[in-house]
Amino acid sequence: MTKNLLLKKEVQQVLQQVTDPEMPYISIVELGMLENIAMKRDGFVQVELLPTFSGCPALNMIQADVKEKVKERLLEWNDDLEVEVTFRFHPPWTTDRITETGKEKLRQNGVSPPPASFTAGEPWKIPCPYCHSMYTTMENIFGPTACRSILYCNACKNPFEAMKPIANLFEGVENKWLN
Repeated sequence: MTKNLLLKKEVQQVLQQVTDPEMPYISIVELGMLENIAMKRDGFVQVELLPTFSGCPALNMIQADVKEKVKERLLEWNDDLEVEVTFRFHPPWTTDRITETGKEKLRQNGVSPPPASFTAGEPWKIPCPYCHSMYTTMENIFGPTACRSILYCNACKNPFEAMKPIANLFEGVENKWLN
């Protein structure tokens, strides 16, 4: 195994420890934010992330956390290590990128994960993360963060949050403005 491949694996393990500050129980890898890890030259690591929302206030914190944790872990490899963290907007992040482990962590923390696949325009059916009932009501589309909504379960009477399903509106669509 080459040194670069070992470094990439090490960086990916570090990123499993970086959580979303607004959801500290789930890593950015489990959220599907990791797009690429590149070794540009000896001592230079570039981490490319996809933001869940372009205006997410946690992006600067995530960026700083990634830099700090990667540098800290890789000091033994290279004490002059440079880490660059960039946010890419293409491809866009969608909720389809959340791992099964990530979805389970959301459920365990009272957040209904998005459906396995979602097509824009489809009705949004949201099961309760506590009792799994579909007898739920949207209380407010605007939740505590841009990516969550507030709901109420009419079966078990618990309020809960749900990740908003984000679909790629342009997937499979020919669009002259995108080309």
